[in-house]
Amino acid sequence: MPEVRLVGPNGEQVGIVAINDALRLAQEADLDLVEVAPTARPPVAKLMDYGKFKYESALKARESRKHQAQTVIKEIKLRPKIDPHDYGTKKGHVERFLRQGDKVKVTIMFRGREQSRPDLGYRLLQKLAGDVEELGFVESQPKQDGRNMIMVIGPHKRKPDAKADRSAPRPGTRAQRAAQPVPPPRGAGENGPGPAVAAAEPAEQGAADAPTAI
Repeated sequence: MPEVRLVGPNGEQVGIVAINDALRLAQEADLDLVEVAPTARPPVAKLMDYGKFKYESALKARESRKHQAQTVIKEIKLRPKIDPHDYGTKKGHVERFLRQGDKVKVTIMFRGREQSRPDLGYRLLQKLAGDVEELGFVESQPKQDGRNMIMVIGPHKRKPDAKADRSAPRPGTRAQRAAQPVPPPRGAGENGPGPAVAAAEPAEQGAADAPTAI
């Protein structure tokens, strides 16, 4: 008869039991028998409320996606002997991408005899990195990739505190005057009703990815 290594609802080790006995224990406790380590010998199963587990896992995944920074990588292609006007245009694209918070993959394309002069591409990448150093930094140093040379520039981290300071109302502005407290009407006592304040409790985060219920 198949056996499982059973774990109790509070994480306690029950031991190796037959699958039928594990199912009976789950029914008696009004819980689900969930396989958490199917590749183990014997497989590991746990007694838990599977519906509650799935709900808490979904909450945790939602919070993780909310705080996850989505990074976009843009690509700019250059030639080793690029015209100064074209270089200025390409540099403008790089600056715009960095201001948007995106990474930039800069590719130098060598053709024909240019492949024997990788130093031209290296110097061009160094020049570009220096021209945009106020907006970004070299995240991946120049390296040869077949006929191309690649460098990655990442944006500097933004400072949310400075942004918050800029958005704060200045003294004497209309926003500050509107925020002044309104005096109570005449005849209102000191023990009059005050404003009700409600605080929202943060959602409890659950466990990791959902295992399989038996």
